[in-house]
Amino acid sequence: AFRSFGIPVPRGTTSENLDALDALVDATGAHHVLFLGDFLHARAAHAAGTQAAMLAWRRRRCDLILTLVRGNHDRHAGDPAAVLGIDLVDEPYTVGPFSFCHHPDVDAPGYVLAGHVHPVYVLATRFDALRLPCFVVGARRMILPSFGSFTGGHAMRPDEGDRIFVTSGEAVHSVR
Repeated sequence: AFRSFGIPVPRGTTSENLDALDALVDATGAHHVLFLGDFLHARAAHAAGTQAAMLAWRRRRCDLILTLVRGNHDRHAGDPAAVLGIDLVDEPYTVGPFSFCHHPDVDAPGYVLAGHVHPVYVLATRFDALRLPCFVVGARRMILPSFGSFTGGHAMRPDEGDRIFVTSGEAVHSVR
């Protein structure tokens, strides 16, 4: 999508994301992956190369159940190709005690697990700062870090009572 507007973007982000997803599915034995929205950024993400990479991955993972809770970018980009076999749902999508949402402040019957914000936490000293993806955990909702390698991040100022867990990609650490 960014390339279509002439904005330079590193090549290989789709492949990197699919490889990372493969690694997680293999490590956890997951049989169902639920995406919390913004599966595609814009209509231009339906480019032939992106679609071919996703379809090749899906053929290798044909037994994996995939569900997409539509997010704000999904409305603009359009639904993923039907051949990818992704179940499409709107928020809140409630299963048991959990409500899966794209937006973290949706009124939902269960404990909300949400994306959208792409939270990062800034660890800083007087001389240096490090922005790390984080989980923001509150009494009624958890905001998860973004999965994609080209998604950016929003520095979080947690609400009273929120806990922050940063991740380096290898481990998760409590910082607040």
